Amino acid sequence: MKRAIFPGSFDPLTLGHYDIIKRGVTVFDEVIVAIGVNADKKYMFSLDERKQFIEEAFKDEPRIKVVTYKGLTVDFCKEIGVEFILRGLRNPADFEFEKAIAHTNRDLAPIETVFLLTSADTSYIASSIVRDVIRNNGDYTKLVPKSVRVK
Repeated sequence: MKRAIFPGSFDPLTLGHYDIIKRGVTVFDEVIVAIGVNADKKYMFSLDERKQFIEEAFKDEPRIKVVTYKGLTVDFCKEIGVEFILRGLRNPADFEFEKAIAHTNRDLAPIETVFLLTSADTSYIASSIVRDVIRNNGDYTKLVPKSVRVK
């Protein structure tokens, strides 16, 4: 069974993330959405909220699992026996950043990174933009799945 993890902070899950995950299960037998925990980072949404957003968005897709982890992504991959990391690319800057991480990961472990280009209609969406829209009381609902709602 080919399994991949799709790591990120998902603060919050965006339609761009959603698109990559949905398309990821057409390539892999299982996609594990892995929410990384970074104690030094300030999040808008709690870990539980982020996990709930993702679980609710994919509640009807048994091949998508949601987990949390700490530490290096490659170490987590080895721990759970996953050989692929799935990443989305929005633009050339993403590619350069992700390429450096992919090379580093491959130096650390026998893990391959698979890139999917974001769809044209979601390529402008970033979690940081969504957070800014939310902070400024804008209509963020066009940028995120229905499961992501501010209380």
